[in-house]
Amino acid sequence: MTERGTDDSLYCSTCDEHVSRDDAIRTRTYGDLDPDRWQTLCCPSCGTRLKTVFIGG
Repeated sequence: MTERGTDDSLYCSTCDEHVSRDDAIRTRTYGDLDPDRWQTLCCPSCGTRLKTVFIGG
């Protein structure tokens, strides 16, 4: 079964741990998404991409 996390945390299946949004590393997105509007949240332990989020625009 896959864990999803909550609104305040994200689940890293590589590390098998929950990561708070505050602790997640924010990086530029891949592809054609506007980096001023989108960010990718990554696990601080292993760097796995956890979620891409809309940050405004």
